[in-house]
Amino acid sequence: YYASKGALHTLTISLAKELAGTGVTSNIVSPGLIKTKEVEAWFMTLAKKKGWGDKWDEIEAKAMEEVTGGLTGRIARTEEVAALVAFVASPLADSITSTNFRIDGGSTAIVS
Repeated sequence: YYASKGALHTLTISLAKELAGTGVTSNIVSPGLIKTKEVEAWFMTLAKKKGWGDKWDEIEAKAMEEVTGGLTGRIARTEEVAALVAFVASPLADSITSTNFRIDGGSTAIVS
């Protein structure tokens, strides 16, 4: 998994260099855990086993702390990913290229 993510980022950079000067940009959006019905159901089941409570806000914060290590205390929403993709694909992002946009609540917080 991680090797393929690294390969995608490297491909994005290579493509950005190849397309330089054409007006076409190359970026990658790397979502981490996203709140879907399935993810919420999985964490609700885990919460019952671990005694995290039954309110989603409490469960989500505990899941971020113990499972993902995210810094925001919450799981990204599908709408946030969609908004990021719309921005990156828009003319407002014309000067952004060869970038890996991680939308994971800070669970892969690194210096790059």
